[in-house]
Amino acid sequence: MDLVESASVGGFFALRGSAPPTAVPPGGEPSPLARLYAGETGPLTARVDAVAARLGTPERRVAASLAQLGLAARLWSVALGPAALYGRFPDLDPRDLYWNGSLTSPDDLWWAGAATRPGTVEELREAVQEAHLVPLAHAFHADSRISPRLLWGNAGSALAGALRELVRWARARERPEVGERAATLVSGLLGHPDLARTVRGPALRRTSCCLYYRTPAGGLCGDCVFDHPPTGKGPTGLETRPPAP
Repeated sequence: MDLVESASVGGFFALRGSAPPTAVPPGGEPSPLARLYAGETGPLTARVDAVAARLGTPERRVAASLAQLGLAARLWSVALGPAALYGRFPDLDPRDLYWNGSLTSPDDLWWAGAATRPGTVEELREAVQEAHLVPLAHAFHADSRISPRLLWGNAGSALAGALRELVRWARARERPEVGERAATLVSGLLGHPDLARTVRGPALRRTSCCLYYRTPAGGLCGDCVFDHPPTGKGPTGLETRPPAP
C-alpha cells in the first residue's frame, strides 16, 4: 500500500502516515477524532465558525453542512483510494486518526496507526461509515440541527465524488482496473439504507442539496439536485463545486 501514490489521485486522497506535527497554527490543536465523537466538540465548533467566516454566510447550518461534506469526502477518499488501488486500506481507527480543523486538505488528517484492512465493501462500511460518519452526523446535528437526510446526502455525494476522481485518475494512467474496482465498491456501499437513494442515475447526481447556493458566492455544485438556484439565492446559472471547507 503506497500512500504517496494514493495521494496522487488528488488532495482529498492524501493521508500523512505519521503522528501529527508539533508545530501547528495558533488555535489549531490536532486531536484524535475519537475525542470529537466522545463529546469534545470544540474543534468542530471552531471549524464551522471558520467555514462560515470564509464563505461569508450568516447561516450556521450552511457552514456546518459544507464542513461536514468536506470531512466526509476526506474520510471516504483516504479509504476508497487505497482499497481500489491495492485491495487494502488504512485501519482508520478514530483513536489513531488525527484531525486539525484549522487546516484543509491535504494537511488536516494524520494517521498514527499501522494496521490495514481488506478493501471490501463490508470493511469500508465498518471503517468509514460506522466508525466515523455515524458519530460525525450526530456531532454536526447537535451543533447546527441539520437534518439527517441532508447529512447522509452529503456523505453519498462525497462518496460519489471520490469515485469520479478515481475513475478520472485511472483513465489518465490507463489503469481501468482501478476505476472498475472503485465503482464496484461504491455500488455496494450505496446499497446501505443510510446511503441508498442519496444519489441517482449513472452520473450519481445527488437527491438533496448541501446548501452551498445559500452562500453569498452561491451557485450549484456539479451534482446538485437543483437545475437552477432556488429563487433569489445565488447567481443564476453559475455551476461550481464548493471550495474545500
